[in-house]
Amino acid sequence: MKKITAVLIGAGMRGREAYAPYTLDSHSEMKIIAVAEPIEERRKIFCELYGIPDSMSFKTWEDLLAQPKLADVAMICNQDKDHFAPTMLALEKGYHVLLEKPMSNKPDECVQMVRQAEKYGRILTICHVLRYTPFFTNIKKLLEDGVIGDIVTIEHSENVAYWHQAHSYVRGNWRNTAQSSPMILAKSCHDLDIICWLVDKKCRKVSSFGSLKHFRKENAPEGAPERCLDGCPHKNTCPYYAPKIYVDWNGNWQADILKKVVSQDTSREALIKALREGPYGRCVYHCDNDVVDHQVVIMEFENDITASFTMCAFTYENTRKIRVLGTKGELWGDMDKNYIEYVDFLKGDRITIKLNQSEQGHGGGDYGIIRDFIQCIKENTDSRTSAKKSLQSHLMAFAAEESRLNNKVVDMDLYLEAFGK
Repeated sequence: MKKITAVLIGAGMRGREAYAPYTLDSHSEMKIIAVAEPIEERRKIFCELYGIPDSMSFKTWEDLLAQPKLADVAMICNQDKDHFAPTMLALEKGYHVLLEKPMSNKPDECVQMVRQAEKYGRILTICHVLRYTPFFTNIKKLLEDGVIGDIVTIEHSENVAYWHQAHSYVRGNWRNTAQSSPMILAKSCHDLDIICWLVDKKCRKVSSFGSLKHFRKENAPEGAPERCLDGCPHKNTCPYYAPKIYVDWNGNWQADILKKVVSQDTSREALIKALREGPYGRCVYHCDNDVVDHQVVIMEFENDITASFTMCAFTYENTRKIRVLGTKGELWGDMDKNYIEYVDFLKGDRITIKLNQSEQGHGGGDYGIIRDFIQCIKENTDSRTSAKKSLQSHLMAFAAEESRLNNKVVDMDLYLEAFGK
């Protein structure tokens, strides 16, 4: 069978490391034939690895999409605030689109994307990869099978991990709301999406609380310089000391990924140079970050189902945990530890499911969504994370941020009226 062809817009960590590698497998039914990436070194390395000729290598998405339609699919993985324009144009030009989350940092643009996909009859899939993990697909199946009766409430938490918060949301690309999007959207739209998927009901009300508590200039230890390598007197006592995270931390995939973000050349000398000159060497108390480092969201759905979500930076583990309480039993699980347990009130039996979860990104979700996307294109069907299905959780994230900033409960029906929904 002829392979599905794709263009990649944005060869950063998500495009290059999460999704594109799937196409290198000899059994893959997709081939990347063109790329748009503004960083020349990154673009060159990608082209060499994927066998892309100079004629199909572009500096900007505008240059790529100015060409006649090049492929079946556009994989759009650039920065949050830049998703809207290339997605709208790609759909118009006849591409099916796989779009990294969040859809956009503006609610009205999310709605327009859904309408554009419907107008041109294209598949627009949002990379809510958690729906494709063994962990959450097993939980979904158990709930559908009624092992704990009807859902009453869900308690879900995202343990971001101290180093991940410092890397992505203090020093990194998602540190500033105006430059990217609020934390609840940039990081935790995954989690609101999972809650929506498990509940499978319309959300009626949202409220939220949270703040940037710790990573602020007034919390800097005395004498802390602007950059960690400028003779910081606290280098032995600060868990966020940049060389400790980016140079000395070794031995796992997370450390390897962080190093690649800091420098394409991951030798010690190159990393030290990058920390002296680039954004990841800054003191976490002297950055231009403004996104929250902890937040809670409370939701009410139809059928009087409630849910709570907690995101916190100050954890050692980088995992998600969930507890679902039902009318006939209780279910809980830890994504990182690969287990789910549930108990039946009547029998009292505790059932443990130990998962053989993939070590691929997001517990296998990164590859899972590509496989599903390919299947949807072949069969011309909608995906489980279509833009239309993802829209509710995105708008819930925007509503949660409005609640947090304005200290109010948001009625979702009234909120959606503004967007004609």
